[in-house]
Amino acid sequence: MQEHVNRWTSEIDQLAATFIDEFGGLSEDQLNWKPDAKSWSIAQNIDHLITINQSYFPAIDAVRQGTHSTPLHGRIPFLVKFLGNTILAAVHPDRRKKMKTFPLWEPNQSRVAGTILDDFERHQAELKEVIETMHPYLNGKTVIASPASKMIVYTLDTAFDIIVTHERRHLEQAREVLRQLDMVNQQP
Repeated sequence: MQEHVNRWTSEIDQLAATFIDEFGGLSEDQLNWKPDAKSWSIAQNIDHLITINQSYFPAIDAVRQGTHSTPLHGRIPFLVKFLGNTILAAVHPDRRKKMKTFPLWEPNQSRVAGTILDDFERHQAELKEVIETMHPYLNGKTVIASPASKMIVYTLDTAFDIIVTHERRHLEQAREVLRQLDMVNQQP
């Protein structure tokens, strides 16, 4: 399992560095620019990642503290595997279909503070620490419910796969917003 922890933490480091590298030179207005009313800005994409990742922390804390109880339907291995694989596929960056997020994961505000990249970097360090402390529970048998719905269950290992894959998806979405912003800025 240590190899999984190393892979996740390495990807988290790479993602944090990439977000800062690609978007760190943008002004607060550029970070908050939206191509249209239905799209999210770069800053909103980053804020969404912090929000969604932190929503997992209570379940993770419960596992660590020994107060977690697996939902009844989380004891059906086929269902756990099916739901985990379905969610993981849905958040894959190559998936072009747009998805509507659950209300609890909507960006907190329409205009995000210019410190969002610093906030994200701090969050990524915290997320790495959380993952590293969960090593004893990464055995493919610890089942948690999604923060969005108690009916959606998957292993803790799959939850970390979902988190990292979801971050890559939103990196691609933020890159697309930047491409659109660059096109707008290049118009005469």
